[in-house]
Amino acid sequence: MPVNLKRIYDDAEEKDGYRVLVDGIWPRGMAKEDAKINEWLKEIAPSNDLRKWFGHDPDKWEDFKSKYKQELESGKQQEALETLKQRTREHNKNLTLLFGAKDEQHNQAQVLKEIVDHQPGK
Repeated sequence: MPVNLKRIYDDAEEKDGYRVLVDGIWPRGMAKEDAKINEWLKEIAPSNDLRKWFGHDPDKWEDFKSKYKQELESGKQQEALETLKQRTREHNKNLTLLFGAKDEQHNQAQVLKEIVDHQPGK
């Protein structure tokens, strides 16, 4: 079963399972009590420089993916990725990655989903 993706602004559902916000900045206009998240892994988000450079420009998508994966190989981002992998195993992939971006196809949650979907289960 693959991990789910969802905008944080969409309604929470039972089938979402364990809900993890993967943005570095709290989503605009979303009250924390309305978010219904289980965990906020803000350290897993792309660096501010990378996020600003990318700007959700589809033409930069492949370069963004590559640069983001490089960022995930060290420091706090690597630790947060290990935490996400652990949560994915603990919940047998019954997990939803939440993000605030309007572009549902070109964002860091897509990259993270690709990584955790390709790891072995329990």
